[in-house]
Amino acid sequence: MTDSAAPELFHLPYDEFLADVRKVAGQVAADPWQPDYVVGIGRGGLVPAVYISHQLNTPMLSIDHSSKVPGFAEELLRKVAMRSASGVKLLFVDDINDSGRTIHTIRRILTDHGGNADNWRFAVGINNASSQVKVDFWARDIDRTTDKRWFVFPWEAVGQTSTIEAEARSVPERLA
Repeated sequence: MTDSAAPELFHLPYDEFLADVRKVAGQVAADPWQPDYVVGIGRGGLVPAVYISHQLNTPMLSIDHSSKVPGFAEELLRKVAMRSASGVKLLFVDDINDSGRTIHTIRRILTDHGGNADNWRFAVGINNASSQVKVDFWARDIDRTTDKRWFVFPWEAVGQTSTIEAEARSVPERLA
């Protein structure tokens, strides 16, 4: 793919998103490990976290990792790390485990601030099976070595196509 080529946008239908949420929530509900809180990872994980929170009847917290605004990401992760250290179980939710960078970064911050890894799990709607970073619960697998589609989730579909395409191009190795 050249820089000027438009990425292949795949608009995930709302009914498929709902089916994915139900599948992930069902996996969590069937697991002996049960969260005290669902934690939405902003920005992409906030909407699925709300749905999963409702499905599990579990309260939700949010971390705005994507904004990089002081006070809304690492500082909040420090607080939830302390909670996990005290025994609180946290289910972190994101839309996709693509490159794995977000989940890796969150795990590192939680660990660096004394969090207890026994008390957190990660869930996504779409999991890149070739990612070096693994998650605990997911609805569907893709393999980025062969699947180069850029997934547009229902809440993103209201954005301008040019903005969505620019986001897709921001990490070219996901598309090449």
